[in-house]
Amino acid sequence: MLISCPLCGPRDATEFRYVDERRQRPDPEQASPQQWRDYLYVRANPSGPARELWLHRSGCRQYLFVDRHTLTNEVQTAALARTEGTR
Repeated sequence: MLISCPLCGPRDATEFRYVDERRQRPDPEQASPQQWRDYLYVRANPSGPARELWLHRSGCRQYLFVDRHTLTNEVQTAALARTEGTR
């Protein structure tokens, strides 16, 4: 599987580390214990298109949002996470 890093170009997926699916962090002031549990432990694990956070650990050490099809591992896009805000 190739991931096209915006800074380093196309690289083998072994240079990257999967971090997590992209999701919204609950508001610490208003979130219930159930909302925190879901945020910390429950994953969507979709079959198909997914937006994920990856770390380019053997390259530029930047976090990327990667749009990937989870069944075929086809990567549609990869963008620096810092340009899109935090997850």
